[in-house]
Amino acid sequence: MTTTTMNPLLDTLQAYPFERLRHLLARITPPDREPIDFSIGEPRHPAPAMVSEAIIAHLHGLAEYPKVLGDLRLRQAIAQWATRRFHLPTGFLNPETQVIPANGSREALFSIAQAVLSACAKPQALVLLPNPFYQIYEGAALLAGAEPYYLNCGESGQPNFQDIDEAVWSRCVLLYINSPHNPTGATLSLDTLRWLIDKARQHGFVLAADECYSELYTGNEAPAGILEAAAQTGSLANVLAFHSLSKRSSIPGARSGFVAGDPDILKAFVLYRTYLGAAMPPFIQAASISAWQDESHVIQTRASYAQKFAAAQSILGGHMPIEIPAGGFYLWPHVGNGETFVQALYAAEHVRCLPGAYLSRDAQGCHPGQERVRIALVGSLEDCVEGLQRIRHFLETHPLSSFSI
Repeated sequence: MTTTTMNPLLDTLQAYPFERLRHLLARITPPDREPIDFSIGEPRHPAPAMVSEAIIAHLHGLAEYPKVLGDLRLRQAIAQWATRRFHLPTGFLNPETQVIPANGSREALFSIAQAVLSACAKPQALVLLPNPFYQIYEGAALLAGAEPYYLNCGESGQPNFQDIDEAVWSRCVLLYINSPHNPTGATLSLDTLRWLIDKARQHGFVLAADECYSELYTGNEAPAGILEAAAQTGSLANVLAFHSLSKRSSIPGARSGFVAGDPDILKAFVLYRTYLGAAMPPFIQAASISAWQDESHVIQTRASYAQKFAAAQSILGGHMPIEIPAGGFYLWPHVGNGETFVQALYAAEHVRCLPGAYLSRDAQGCHPGQERVRIALVGSLEDCVEGLQRIRHFLETHPLSSFSI
């Protein structure tokens, strides 16, 4: 018998939120009715026709290996979109050296930690991340041998970065920020983004801005982005922006996004990705060009989410605290004990949502997700209305006070 030694860092990973949810609900038999799933942030709007048509028209690309750098035409389309969206000076974002297509923002957000941290000379390296957070940030830090440092989100829905001690900043090698934030929906101001860029350059860490929800905003004004803030400093040093078509264009199955920013970091990142084999298939690149060049479908998508938020306010507003977020497609209400609420709702109504505790950690004496749940309004308007009505029916017999911790 042979003995296989596994990477011990794998033992530091926590179970993924949806695996924890599966275990939580495993012994519950829900009522025999159509399930409504609000637990997963997977857009279920129809894919734009132009995307499907571009994929079909370019399937001949199966006969060639894709390049890690991607087609220059895609990088140009991305640079043009980012320049328009974030009011960048002409030529500020160079598609030759400052844009890399990625297989969705998730892959790139994970990989950047491996590329940046493995050669890090800082002792006791920290990766800073908001709490609650997208679990990829934590896993990326742990598998790169760094220590995650959780920045609790307060009532604003974002961390108070100016409260962080200088001793923490001095150990930071990578800071993940998320605006609009998953799950709170809160955004970061242009002033805060500029402040964080200054901090990154002062302490020499990489500022990784996850902006995959940037186009799903609920007001009339689009949220600020890290590229816009960097342009005001005249430099992209230390800055990386991560974007995705999964949320913007409702095509999570295409696994298409990009990273843009500091050309020196991206040069090293390309080398890492060359060995990883992370290259976007040519037909997905062609479809991505079509998606980045069109805004009409994005406007329709925002309107669809606005309808669902309005329905949530109307249906649930008298029974639980409903706050319409600045961005994203999540509700993040206080419910008391999140796990107990989710179990009882599933048992009574066959509706799944996600305990907030599965998206956060106990840090600095606080567990910011413990008393909340995440409700992802990703389905059709009809399905969302049905699910929201079931939640209201549930709350009529299970008041929130019964779930107090």
